[in-house]
Amino acid sequence: MAQQQTAGSGTATTPGKVWFITGASRGFGRIWTEAALQRGDKVAATARSLASLADLQATYGANVLTLAMDVTQPDQVTAAVAQAHAHFGRLDVVLNNAGYSLVGTIEEASAADVRALYETNIFGTLAVIQAALPLLRAQGHGHIIGISSGLGLVSLPLIGYYCSSKWAFEAIHDSLATEIKPFGLHVTLVEPGAYATEFGSDNSLKFAPGMDVYADFRTGFMNRLKESEGGDPQATPPALFAVVDAAEPPLRFFLGSQNLPWVRAAYAERLATWEQWAPVSDAAQGTTGKAH
Repeated sequence: MAQQQTAGSGTATTPGKVWFITGASRGFGRIWTEAALQRGDKVAATARSLASLADLQATYGANVLTLAMDVTQPDQVTAAVAQAHAHFGRLDVVLNNAGYSLVGTIEEASAADVRALYETNIFGTLAVIQAALPLLRAQGHGHIIGISSGLGLVSLPLIGYYCSSKWAFEAIHDSLATEIKPFGLHVTLVEPGAYATEFGSDNSLKFAPGMDVYADFRTGFMNRLKESEGGDPQATPPALFAVVDAAEPPLRFFLGSQNLPWVRAAYAERLATWEQWAPVSDAAQGTTGKAH
C-alpha cells in the first residue's frame, strides 16, 4: 500500500494544475516537480523512497503529497493514483518519468536483464496509465505525458534494449492518444535529447556483464557519450508548461535542439532505402485482392 506524508489536512486551495509525477526524487522528475510547485500547482510526487521526497514536504506543505511507490508493483501504483486523486480531488496531468537504461550489447544482456528493464519502463508506465484512466474519464479531462526519448525514434548501439523500450513506449502512447481522444483526454510524448541530468549516473544505469569481444567498442562508445554536450535540464520547465497549458497539446514534442536534425537525417535515410527497394516491395504485393 502506498505510504503518504502530508502537511495539514484536506486539499490546498491555490489555483493551478494537479500533477501526478513518477520518479520525482531526482533528474527531470525532481526538476519538474519543484517547478510545478513553484508556479503554484499541486503535485502528487512519487518515488520508491519516501525519504528522498521529505524536503519537498517541508518546503511546499499542503501543495505536495509525497507517496512511496514502486512502479513495478501494480498494487502500489493503483493505491497511489487513487490516493492522490482523492486527496486533491482531481488529476490534471499524469506524468510518467520513472525509468532507467540498460547498458550492454544485444548479445551481452540476459533475458532477465531485459525483462527487468521492461518491468519499469513499460509495465510500470502501463500500470500508472491504467490506474489513472478511469478517473480521468470520469473527470472529462486530463493529460497523460510519457517521457520518452529521441532514442524512441532512432536507436544507438550498446543501449539497444533501452531504445527498444522507448520504441514500445512510443507505440503504446500513439495508440492511446487515438483511443482516449473521444473522452476529452490528451497524450503527449516528450522526447528529450541528451541532458546533463542524473540519468547517466550509476543510479539510472544498469550494466550487463561485458564480453571481451566487445570491450574496445564499449570503451570507445562510452567515451564518446561522456564527451558529448548535454542540455541544461533547468531550462526545460517553461517548455513542459507550454505543452501542458496548450489547448491542443502535441502528441510528440522534442525537448531540446538536438533531436530534430538527427531524426530528420535518419528518416531521410529510411525513406531513401524504402524508395530504392519500392519495385521489389511492390512486386511482392502480388495480385490485388482482399487482405488475408
